[in-house]
Amino acid sequence: MEQLAEKYLRQLAIERGLSSNTLAAYRRDLSNYLEYLKKISKTDPKAVASSDILSFQANLQRLGKANSSIARILASVRGFHKFLLEYGHTESNPASLVKSPKLGMRLPKAISIADVEQLLNAAGSLEPESGELIQLRDRAVLELLYSCGARVSEVVDLDVDDFGDSGLLRLRGKGNKERVVPIGSYAENAVSSYLRRVRPGLLSKPTPALFLNQRGGRLSRQSIWQIISKAGEHAKLEVSPHTLRHSFATHLLEGGADIRVVQELLGHSSVSTTQIYTLITIDSLKRAYMEAHPRSRG
Repeated sequence: MEQLAEKYLRQLAIERGLSSNTLAAYRRDLSNYLEYLKKISKTDPKAVASSDILSFQANLQRLGKANSSIARILASVRGFHKFLLEYGHTESNPASLVKSPKLGMRLPKAISIADVEQLLNAAGSLEPESGELIQLRDRAVLELLYSCGARVSEVVDLDVDDFGDSGLLRLRGKGNKERVVPIGSYAENAVSSYLRRVRPGLLSKPTPALFLNQRGGRLSRQSIWQIISKAGEHAKLEVSPHTLRHSFATHLLEGGADIRVVQELLGHSSVSTTQIYTLITIDSLKRAYMEAHPRSRG
């Protein structure tokens, strides 16, 4: 079963172009599933029944897994059994009738424009003292995340050549799809200052990477999360790696941007994914109405 799982993961990598992080999540999910099948003595894929998968799902619930995590794990399991059927390793798909738990709609959490400015300032000054130049890198990272709504992984993957002097940035999103997005003058100036004043001092060997760590290597996702977390602590704000992306989308829609434009900027394949942000702006409108209109309450 483990060898078949590896074949499935290789197929995902080649045919769907999934990122290394997504593949790692699939691998963890399938490893947990196969470990459970071993415990119940189901090592032959042809012997696995729907009741076994339902039992696995119940076990995840007993372990206290969130419904969102269970739904993701079951999606991995369904994909694996579909692969086994398509390539002749089984005669049926026992996972086809197993439904994921219902998920409540979770609205992305955005912060106000004032809070964004507070967060950016907490990362460091645009004119730091000579001994604090690394703050200029951190500020450039956050300015960029908010300016174009990029995912953390997309900022990690940026090369110097992706940043031009025309106010445009080339991003590589999910499935390695490229998109070109505009960036504002604040982000452009912050990144330009980083390139001029900080990156040369960090560079220890030739690398195309835009953002470098203090050892001269490409800045990692974990490092950017730490930059965001540290700035959030200083600003006394509750933030996550996606906070600036969510705020970017919400503020654009509140400012009157067309949802199709926001979809393109975020790199969403479907506008339905972007529409969740309209619920946030409608909620803001409702609150403003209830607070301001003299006859909003009886």
